[in-house]
Formats: sequence, C-alpha cells, structure tokens
Amino acid sequence: MFGNHVNKYFSAYAHGELTAVESERVAAHLETCARCREEFEEVKLGIRLAECLPSASAPDSLWEGIESSLARQGAEEKRRRRAASFPRVSSRLSFNWPRAATAGAFACFALLALGGWLYYRSTRPAWEVERLAGAPSIDARSFGETGRLGVGKWLETDEQSRVQIDVANIGQVEVAPNTRVRIVETGLTEHRMELARGTLHARIWAPPRLFFVDTPSAVAADLGCAYTLEVDDAGRSLLRVTSGFVALERGARESIVPAGAACLTQPGVGPGTPFFEDASEELAGALTRFDFEGGGPEALRVVIESARPRDTLTLWHLLARSEGEWRERIYERLAALDAPPEGVTREGILRLDSAMLETWKDRLEDQWVNEDLRSVRKAWRKLWK
Repeated sequence: MFGNHVNKYFSAYAHGELTAVESERVAAHLETCARCREEFEEVKLGIRLAECLPSASAPDSLWEGIESSLARQGAEEKRRRRAASFPRVSSRLSFNWPRAATAGAFACFALLALGGWLYYRSTRPAWEVERLAGAPSIDARSFGETGRLGVGKWLETDEQSRVQIDVANIGQVEVAPNTRVRIVETGLTEHRMELARGTLHARIWAPPRLFFVDTPSAVAADLGCAYTLEVDDAGRSLLRVTSGFVALERGARESIVPAGAACLTQPGVGPGTPFFEDASEELAGALTRFDFEGGGPEALRVVIESARPRDTLTLWHLLARSEGEWRERIYERLAALDAPPEGVTREGILRLDSAMLETWKDRLEDQWVNEDLRSVRKAWRKLWK
C-alpha cells in the first residue's frame, strides 16, 4: 500500500479513516521519509492557521449580496457579448466587466470559505467507544455496545463499567470504572483528552507529542508509549509508564518518565520528581516529602545516599529543583554514578546550562531504558529533534 510516499493518505490519516494497521504504516513511513515529513509539517501548519479563524454565523444579508453580485455579473456579461458585435463601444463596456466579475468571484469564494469552515465546526470528528462492561454513559446518556464520543462530551463509568476508546487513528485508551473523561480537541496536529477523575490506560503508536491528557495538576504528553494515569478526588495524579516515555508538564516544570518509572503530581505544585518503581522505599518516601511536604535538605540527603546507578533519573531531575550546596551534592553523586560526557562541565551543570543538561540526559537514558527502547529513542531523536 505504501511503496512510495504517503502524502495522498494525509487526509484519511488525520480524520481517523484508515485502519489501525494502515495508520501504523503511515506513521512508520513518516519516520524514515524526509519528503513526506516536510509535507506533513506543511499540512499541520495549514490546519493550525485554519483553527485560528473565528467561528461566526453567516448573516442573512450574505445571500442577498451574492445574488445581487451574480445578477450584476450576468448583466455585465450580456452587455459584454452585445458589445462584441459593436466594436465602437466594446472597449467602454468591457472596462467595467472585470470589476463586477471580480466582486462576484470574491463573494463566491467568501461564501465557500465560510461555508466550509462552518461545516468543519459542525462536523468535528468523534472517537469510537466500545462498551467492555457495565453501563457507561456519554453526557449522562447510556449507549449500547458502541457509541461515539464527540469533542466536549463527558464519558463516565460507574463502579462496574469499563470502555475502550479508539483515539482517532493513533491508539487506544481503556477507561476503568469510576472515571470521568472527555475529548478536548482532536485533529491532525493534536489529540487531547481531559481526565477529571479515575483511571485510564493508554496505548499510543503515534509520533511524539500528538496525544495529551489534561489532569487537574499536570498534562501528560505522550512520547510514543503505553501508560496508566490515575486521578483522585483531590486532583492528585499518579503516572505509571509501561512502555516508552511520557512527559508530565505544568508551566515550565517538566518530568520525563520512562518505562518502569512513575511520577506523582499535585495541584498547585505540578509534577513531582520521577522515580523507578523498584527504587527503595527510603528513596521514594523521601522524594514525596521533598516534592510535596516541605521535606527540604533532610529529604534530599536520603535520596542522594540511597540512589543507585539507575536512580540517575531522579538525581538528574533534582538538579534543577535544588540550589546551592545541595545542587553541588546532587551533581557529585550523579557524576560518581555516571561521569558526565565530554563537553559537559561541573560549572555548566551547576548553572543549569540547558544544552549540557540535555547532553548528559541523552547519555543517562541508556541506563533508564532497555536495548529495544534505546534504539527507538535514538531514532526519534534523529528524526524529530
């Protein structure tokens, strides 16, 4: 199906009209084809510009104006034809015709553009929902074996309900019992959900940063992965990644969470510091105290002393979340576990030089992931940076 290029499939890919297998093939082709990626970026730019257009109702007078313009155009056309039979006056009559034609053409174009935009706004795509158990509802209305979840509609499950949602053509989300979730946006450049409470399990096979989940305390940005996200009644969340990477973000604060790791969030704070789920109880407990309970230096001391080589994930994030003597101690422990690569200096890291931090992180990631995921990450960095 995709022997050469995939640009003719972009529309179907954007609107979820391809099968899951076809969508994965398009995504795989985009990973390796520079030409298609460039065209794909142009299409996404066009979508962004279109989405910036205001939504407005067409005034009743619009058709009257267009009909009048068309009538004038028809009259001018008749005069032009008549003038063709009388050369002495044809130049004068033909001088006025282009202006009338231009006005009519412009009015038709404006109508088509406005109509197309209004049609797009009224037919925004919905995601397919499959009932797995119980009696889930969409906007407080129950549905049978399948349903469609539109933008802005709330899907809710009770204590006995579960559903599976097809996220356009890029993945699937299973919604656990006692969960409230909705679609915020879906389009070529972004698919976004909101998880108000409860639990969802996401499996995404799209390029990075195409799928997002908003929670009361952070945004989960997919980097090509599978994960579980839970939100409690207080708006706190727990992210657990089973494959790939997820970025948890709130403002300028970001936590990168790889497979096997977890991260807590809290309203007013945002994402905490990620940690591997097999880390010691001492490290995990101290990290919670530092992030959310004002644990301060004592909590940092426990984290530093109990960190293993794999816990460089936690130490690297703590560099930007500490200062003074404690940042120096974190650096020393991090360097002892994995020396910084060439070009990364102590002074640069202590002043939080972004390029040096990123270079060191790229090297540390080899400890954070298995061999298969390591090769995938290298491919993503090469293709999408």
